[in-house]
Amino acid sequence: MGVCFTLYSEGQNIDRGWPLDVMPRTIPLSEWRKTSAGLTQRLQALNLFIDDLYHEQKVLKDGIVPADLVLDSRNFLAPCRGVSPPFGVWAHICGTDLVRDESGRFLVLEDNLRVPSGVSYMLENRTVMKRVFPELFADSTIVPVDDYPHQLWKMLASLSPRPGDVPCMVLLTPGIYNSAYFEHSFLAQQMGIELAENTDLTVEDDGVYLRTLHGRKKVDVIYRRVDDIFLDPTVFRPDSVLGVPGLFNAWAKGQVAIANAPGSGVADDKVIYAYVPKIIEYYLGEKPLIDNVPTFLCSDEKERGYVLANLDQLVVKPANESGGYGILIGPRSTQVERDDMAAAIIANPRNFIAQPTLALSTAPTLCDGELEPRHLDLRPFILQGQDLYCSTGGLSRVALRKGSLVVNSSQGGGSKDTWIINDEV
Repeated sequence: MGVCFTLYSEGQNIDRGWPLDVMPRTIPLSEWRKTSAGLTQRLQALNLFIDDLYHEQKVLKDGIVPADLVLDSRNFLAPCRGVSPPFGVWAHICGTDLVRDESGRFLVLEDNLRVPSGVSYMLENRTVMKRVFPELFADSTIVPVDDYPHQLWKMLASLSPRPGDVPCMVLLTPGIYNSAYFEHSFLAQQMGIELAENTDLTVEDDGVYLRTLHGRKKVDVIYRRVDDIFLDPTVFRPDSVLGVPGLFNAWAKGQVAIANAPGSGVADDKVIYAYVPKIIEYYLGEKPLIDNVPTFLCSDEKERGYVLANLDQLVVKPANESGGYGILIGPRSTQVERDDMAAAIIANPRNFIAQPTLALSTAPTLCDGELEPRHLDLRPFILQGQDLYCSTGGLSRVALRKGSLVVNSSQGGGSKDTWIINDEV
């Protein structure tokens, strides 16, 4: 399979030396077709769920999801009530984290619906592999991944309030100090759209305008990489220096499209994650094609009791953290860490879930000159606008520390190129 230079952290310059990662991850296309169908099924149901929450809230009235878990969530944004984005889609870009269990089944570990990141590293991993080992691709049946920027552009363009015209689209970034700025600039360049900060945008007469060297230009679509509560200081956090005053109003009135839409994070909650199988059945009348990891809700008294009695065996996660922060991995924790987690759960049970410690799959990885197994997961990227699209593979994230189950780049993780092998030819 060869060696690929694919381990680096978000924001790292691609010209720097990278550690070595061995053996690209491979998945048969016949298996991936089933996985892709399960991922698009999941995003469709989640978008129906989000749209329902901001309109009739049938799912709450019918008792499928407890109302307090949604309405008390910090990610449920009341100003979004009654807004109808194009096609009823709120989460246009989703990065769903998959793991394999001991039997080889893919399971969904979590959904990332606010500002999912990492796709640029999926693309760059492949680019570097093709440059370093072109002979592996010359006569191969490896399915390409390089159509993702085109698919992303096409999805964003479908949201434009001016159908038929070539839309003006911008990627809204918090700026150069953001850890994902490399990805922001990379994707903007790949799609041929403007990379903008908040100071480049103004709102006048409910329209959003981009400042250019040739004067103002009306913006149709914003691919935002700024968190919800920082988007508009007149609606959310008044102290935000990353937002654009009036942006929310322009979006709510249909003058500009925003992807992902404000409020989509209500489904990016590890507590809501536990209800996704029911959500799929409720909205689509179908059984989930990919199962969740078994999950215990600390908001439930009985399940909380089980979690507190078995902290040494479970993985406990806060409901709304990202980047692998705040996680307790029971079998590798100290008594002090377990006591601290127990106190946090008792103080705020709604904020925690627990899952079994899975025997995650491993891949051969070159570490300090030796080939060793390292745990990994897979983050495919799913798009929904007028149409649905799922990437052919995704970002395989690798835990570089021996025995670690935390694969996040912010926690020292790396990545692998992922090959979908066409076994149908």
